[in-house]
Amino acid sequence: MVTAFIVGATGYTGRHLTERLPREGVRTVAHVRPDSPALGAWRARFTAAGATVDATPWDDDMARTMARLRPEFVFALLGTTRSRAARDERATGRAAGYEAVDYGLTALLLKAVRTAGVRPRFVYLSSLGASATSRNPYLEVRGRFEGELKASGLPYLIVQPSFISGSDRDERRFGERAASLATDGLLRLVAFAGGGALRDRWATLSGRALAAGMARLALGHPDGRAVADAADIRRAARGDDA
Repeated sequence: MVTAFIVGATGYTGRHLTERLPREGVRTVAHVRPDSPALGAWRARFTAAGATVDATPWDDDMARTMARLRPEFVFALLGTTRSRAARDERATGRAAGYEAVDYGLTALLLKAVRTAGVRPRFVYLSSLGASATSRNPYLEVRGRFEGELKASGLPYLIVQPSFISGSDRDERRFGERAASLATDGLLRLVAFAGGGALRDRWATLSGRALAAGMARLALGHPDGRAVADAADIRRAARGDDA
């Protein structure tokens, strides 16, 4: 049985992936930060789904965890928002923005994998438009990490969706949800006029569909190096609320 280690397991896409992979026969280890006030609740939820929970601190211990588990797949699904980062910084006194979380913790995870001497397929949830030269901080840190992952020598899958949203999302991002609905409406008109490929690349993906497509693309080619956009994910997830 192969092992998958998931960071960002408590996020919108992460929880769908954590609950899906055990059904695929994958030994699934979901990382939850040790100081999370909901650690007990997540442990109960993920255990019920057939996964186990790891609460390794975000420090040098992560390399020891990688050496102990020796996962064949590592899913890096970390991300924050400006409002959540501000709340976390007030609560902990530590930096919690895009640089610290989206880039910093993901880079720490990659370093831990390499230090442990294991070679999992590293699956990174990035974004359409990611670029190390972007003036958008969110897209810049993702583009920068993509470059480091490609240079790491590890097999990888970089996933670049557009909007990720759905009615089952616990965290209400009203602006993002409104933008995705408006964009999807325009894309339906574009598809009607023959722009189906454009719609498939830019239209919103639900967390469930993203998790399904990501799992199939990752597990199907464990030694591959690939970049997948929303259209690729949508095709892979067909039949799973895509």
